[in-house]
Amino acid sequence: MSTTSTLETNPLAKIDWDYVEFYVGNAKQATHYYCTAFGFDQVAYAGPETGVKDRASYVLVQNKLRFVLTSSLRPDDEITRHVAQHGDGVRDIAIVVHDVQAAYERALAGGAKPLEKPAETRDEHGRVIKATIATYGDTVHTFVQRDGYTGVFMPGYVHAPKSYPSAQKPGLQFIDHCVGNVGWGEMDSWGDFYAKVFGFSQLISFDDKDISTEYTALKSKVMTDAEHRVKFPINEPAEGKKKSQIEEYLDFYGGPGVQHIAIRTDDIISTIRALKANGVDFLDTPDSYYDDLESRVGRIDEATQILRELRILVDRDDLGYMLQIFTKPLQDRPTVFFEIIQRKGSLSFGKGNFKALFVSIEKEQEKRGTL
Repeated sequence: MSTTSTLETNPLAKIDWDYVEFYVGNAKQATHYYCTAFGFDQVAYAGPETGVKDRASYVLVQNKLRFVLTSSLRPDDEITRHVAQHGDGVRDIAIVVHDVQAAYERALAGGAKPLEKPAETRDEHGRVIKATIATYGDTVHTFVQRDGYTGVFMPGYVHAPKSYPSAQKPGLQFIDHCVGNVGWGEMDSWGDFYAKVFGFSQLISFDDKDISTEYTALKSKVMTDAEHRVKFPINEPAEGKKKSQIEEYLDFYGGPGVQHIAIRTDDIISTIRALKANGVDFLDTPDSYYDDLESRVGRIDEATQILRELRILVDRDDLGYMLQIFTKPLQDRPTVFFEIIQRKGSLSFGKGNFKALFVSIEKEQEKRGTL
């Protein structure tokens, strides 16, 4: 089937990540952190100097990865209330589409709640069309149609380049997947949401037998587009002896939201060395994890001693293997964090690493007194 006929059948069949917007308490300071710690460059800005009176937004770019950090200039508005309830968190996971009107109509026909109807903005660089729908919690999806727009980001933003030479560049490439945490018994309904609204299918699922330790457990399913370009794992809590990481997240975030963003790299060893040099903190891994690594996952290109030194995890499926590591939370509330991932053929999500990962998370929960 041709691309044109596929899009006529489902205008959300050919999509990709556009940007992720965070609502934060202080966007200027957060920009400095993401640039110095994670190697982003600031490329654009919108705020009072550009005619936007109620907020300030900074656009950060690294290869195909684009974040927007926004904070309010008002004492009580949507952004201020979002930060008061959730802390710094993801508000918008924006998706680039070929036809916003068709994508929006398809989403509403699938049961999506409309928030902003398709609207066009223009400047000397062209036009951008956007529309927004609701998803779990206060998280939204904005559909973006760029039509060859040549400006730095979109109308309303000005070119505002700024780099930080002291920061090492880690070579982060693009979003691999974006994980949402939802409440008890809500995983299946949100999986159905992505199936009905986007036409996604279930790539894989994990139950509490797959993802558990002696103390805690959770359930998860991964929804994906046909090309495995845009993937949304959905987590919910499961019964355990103590409070799971999902319950802790829901308590501190004040409801469902984005738990973590997995970011691809082509060379995870160089990436993690650079991020550690920039001061990024990662979850630890029990040293015993590496004692029989190759007997568990088979032959790999990387030296086990280097993986042990950097605390990088490895997992394999029938298509290849993957390497991954997780940062600690990006703010004082134990909510949003990043995963750094390199895929060598594998489409897996690290099932073989769940035990080691959860033990590490539980150690952090114990320090916070929330296990």
